[in-house]
Amino acid sequence: MKSGRYIGVMSGTSLDGIDVVLAAIDENMVAQQASYCHPIPPDIRRDILAICQGQALTLSQLGQLDTRLGKLFADAVLTLMKQQGLSAEEITAIGCHGQTVWHEPESEAPNTLQIGDNNQLVAATGVTVVGDFRRRDMALGGQGAPLVPAFHQALLMHPVERRMVLNIGGIANLSLLIPGMPVRGYDTGPGNMLMDAWIWRQRALPYDKDGEWAREGTVILPLLQQMLTDPWFARPAPKSTGREYFNLGWIEQQLSHFPGVAPQDVQATLAELTATTIAEQVLLSGGCERLMVCGGGSRNPLVMARLAAQLAGTEVCSTDEAGLCGDDMEGLAFAWLAYRTLSGLAGNLPAVTGAREESVLGAIFPANYPPRGH
Repeated sequence: MKSGRYIGVMSGTSLDGIDVVLAAIDENMVAQQASYCHPIPPDIRRDILAICQGQALTLSQLGQLDTRLGKLFADAVLTLMKQQGLSAEEITAIGCHGQTVWHEPESEAPNTLQIGDNNQLVAATGVTVVGDFRRRDMALGGQGAPLVPAFHQALLMHPVERRMVLNIGGIANLSLLIPGMPVRGYDTGPGNMLMDAWIWRQRALPYDKDGEWAREGTVILPLLQQMLTDPWFARPAPKSTGREYFNLGWIEQQLSHFPGVAPQDVQATLAELTATTIAEQVLLSGGCERLMVCGGGSRNPLVMARLAAQLAGTEVCSTDEAGLCGDDMEGLAFAWLAYRTLSGLAGNLPAVTGAREESVLGAIFPANYPPRGH
């Protein structure tokens, strides 16, 4: 087993920063030791959004963005290492998810693309990197996502309590941790993504802090009901999605039947859409005693309150209460997945992704010295 200190790097669909998490990991333990959130420059954020929403670009533009993101990930990791006084020899490996710019698991030739050149990360840090986690699962017939349920199982499974772990990033996904049952998990639909896109368009703000702008509005029930008729929500699991489907264009298409509505009312409706689609899936999956929420959406009091209101009898809480920082959960997960890869252990759950079999995930980008650990 390659026990040691690992760094996880996660840049999610919300594009609110690069999360970098340091953890000590062995076969019995994942102990978070430090974390840091590195800003994403506005020009890089703009270029990522352009790709995700289907704007045409040249191979040169894509290649340059891949390199720039790799260097940005390296800057984020080096900042954390400097803060903690760590040398490359003290880190076993970095698990880097990369930035998803396209995810199309149900096309004629299923594909997913995460950019951010891991060679840049190795060259700058001197630490072995594990990346490209999704495509092996897809080669085995899976969705390639979500990958975090396996991590949630390892850390948060309870012997008798029915639990679900909800990650609200740009997209929301559920992990079903039901005693005596195989772990399942899938995307429920938009998390913060549509709310972020709308407030960016209307107010040039990256996100609706504490749901304050949405609170100024009123939910437009006919608009909400129309949004809920989108066929994606009725698809059976396993399923996953991303910004290539739920984006500003999706909002505009929905609004074409509702001219002249107040922007804050749209924001309120989008918040309600996130809560409603999550709550429906919790209930359709048999419900739970405790819904443990992580990701940026766990910091949105409006969404959390609406979840609690729609899930009477369920304790809705942050994973912070279990000692796992909700902001760092996905970064920790990819540090853990890097440990699994270097230890020759499977990282996917076929019951979650739909893959034919379990598999070691990822590609290893070795440093110029053997990975440390024992």
